[in-house]
Amino acid sequence: MEELLSQMTNRRDFLKKGGAAAGLIALSGLPFSAFANEEIVQLTILHTNDVHSRIDPFPMDGSRNQGMGGVARRAALVSQIRKEQKNVLLLDAGDVFMGTPYFNMFGGELEFKLMSDMGYDASTIGNHDLDNGIEGFVKQLPHAKFPFLVSNYEMSNTDLKGKTQPYKIFKKQGIKIGVFGLGIELAGLVDKKNYGDLVYQDPIAKANEMAAMLKNEKKCDLIVCLSHLGYKYKEEKVSDLVLAKSTRNIDLIIGGHTHTFLKLPEDVVNLGGTITTINQVGFAGINLGRLDYFFDRSSGKKKMVAAVCPVDGRCIV
Repeated sequence: MEELLSQMTNRRDFLKKGGAAAGLIALSGLPFSAFANEEIVQLTILHTNDVHSRIDPFPMDGSRNQGMGGVARRAALVSQIRKEQKNVLLLDAGDVFMGTPYFNMFGGELEFKLMSDMGYDASTIGNHDLDNGIEGFVKQLPHAKFPFLVSNYEMSNTDLKGKTQPYKIFKKQGIKIGVFGLGIELAGLVDKKNYGDLVYQDPIAKANEMAAMLKNEKKCDLIVCLSHLGYKYKEEKVSDLVLAKSTRNIDLIIGGHTHTFLKLPEDVVNLGGTITTINQVGFAGINLGRLDYFFDRSSGKKKMVAAVCPVDGRCIV
């Protein structure tokens, strides 16, 4: 345990120093020829959560978030990063819908079209994504050119049957990334008529099942959970922190629901005695999360550095 705690402390210091350059130094000892021969593979994960139909930046009205966000700026930032990096995944942790008149007018069509144009690779379902009911969500799905991943909702008796996936595996330069999704309990949070016969299943049990399958059967090098459970709660309720402590094999939890602004990802010791990292970047598209993983093919080891990219024309590492 002391050794693991030491690793976590070193990781926090490493993240504070941050940046891709730090990631390269951490994998040193390796000559630059290692990169030329692709012994080191860099994967860049970009992510959002709880964007809530924020298409435009916040108005310049003196409020705390004035001038922040906006789809056009986020798209430009994502495009810039894609030009610089070979292997990029763009993910979302749910609550795409509800929050501005754009949703009231278009029912989510615009949000899905813009996310598709940005090249999102996957999202999960948030509670507000069902604000127009399952029927309203399904109506907009043709506009989403990316999958919705959710493994702990049983939807066989709803119109969502066959329209989501429990997981998806992405391959980047020989690296396999398994991504699965978890949704929050809807009872007491969403009007029953909006989710109908959708059945919530224990997210911890389902996460252990999915992560074990992705690790042991599918041989994934990195396992990512898109979670709309929330970062943490005062009361006894499943959160990302509880999930991380109660599972094995999950490398990264990209969270949503609680609109939590984490300056740095949080490392948690999981049931397997290894590290599960949790990240969440607020709400409304104010920030774009960025995590750069460096995989050493020869040793099988990996390092990660993180950054919060404010969607206002600059990126702080």
